[in-house]
Amino acid sequence: MRAILLAPVLLFITLFGTAAALLPGTGTSTLADDAEERWVSFSVTAGNQIRFDAQINGVTAVAVLDTGVTATVASPAFAARAGLKVQPRGMAQAIGGKVAFGWAPTRSMAFGALDRRGGGVTVAALPANATGEATGPDLLVGQDMLAAHALEIDYAARRFRLLPSGRLPFRGEVAPLRIAPEAQVYVTELTLGGKRLRPIIVDTGDGTSVTLSQPSWHVARPSALPTTTTIAYGVGGPQVSTMAIVERLSVGRITARTVELRVEPTGGFSQSVGAAGRIGSGFLEGYHVLLDPRAGRMVLSPSASADRLPMRSTSGLLTRFAGDRLRVLHVMRGGPAEAAGWRDGDTICAIDGMPITADYPRSSLPGWSVGAPGRVIAFTLCDGAARTLTLRHFY
Repeated sequence: MRAILLAPVLLFITLFGTAAALLPGTGTSTLADDAEERWVSFSVTAGNQIRFDAQINGVTAVAVLDTGVTATVASPAFAARAGLKVQPRGMAQAIGGKVAFGWAPTRSMAFGALDRRGGGVTVAALPANATGEATGPDLLVGQDMLAAHALEIDYAARRFRLLPSGRLPFRGEVAPLRIAPEAQVYVTELTLGGKRLRPIIVDTGDGTSVTLSQPSWHVARPSALPTTTTIAYGVGGPQVSTMAIVERLSVGRITARTVELRVEPTGGFSQSVGAAGRIGSGFLEGYHVLLDPRAGRMVLSPSASADRLPMRSTSGLLTRFAGDRLRVLHVMRGGPAEAAGWRDGDTICAIDGMPITADYPRSSLPGWSVGAPGRVIAFTLCDGAARTLTLRHFY
């Protein structure tokens, strides 16, 4: 789903995780002397997260690079596959609510130039809808594995690497970066409407662009800005948020234009951990990125896609592909679908007479949700009912 967070097959996803304190036993990490050559290739999940291979105890894990988690998290299924002995620990705060977690000691963990001996990982459920994939990831690699080093992410080339802190492999604009002392996650600051907001979590595991807490939005909201609603899926479950397109905001000396911004409800994740909001991969992927909290800086070098216009829904329907149908996850406030009486849970089996099949994601059909205003879409619901919807701009 890239930085386009209103894609035709719509599953809005945030994947960061816990605000639990770092667990004891972080082990001993070594960065190889040839770290500059140890690029890690990655692919992008349907939820816009960085996916790569890592090893725990010599067992390969499908991992997500997630600077928004305090301590690296393994799924229970992977923990069993790798022979980890899980000790129950309690509850942690996550997007969508609290989740139960445990802890397991490890002999080794490795990816790219990094090798860790000893230590352990948090163990918690990692649901598939957190990445929009058929199955959830095995592992979220968090700040406990990353923050001692400089993390360079080359989104355009689909690769990242860890370097010794202090290295500056490319030129760009600098923004402050540190590890928050309580939440133990990467944080920076941003400016919106002339208001400086901090701390802002820098979260590579969040597929969206920029998210603010409700208090931050109240302080910085541009006047007369139309808004709608969307839905996000995190480790703790779904969460409905306000959404708008802001004309400009700044991160350090970078000014970004036409940015999709979400606002959590009162008491949402950011507010609960004392943050003003979050910056996710939907924003970061427009740049060549260096995250180096020990050196106190985040470096951003714009790519050709830095100010690419976000796709906006003209239907007001957020749907998920489910094999032979589309299921409506959320009806956006103020959109044509809401006005036409659509409801969450409605299922679509055909669009303009074309049935939904296994080839739907690769077909020409998915563009309907962000089609040209004025276009009339004909739907066949799975209960046999017929409906039409006239597309229009509404936020």
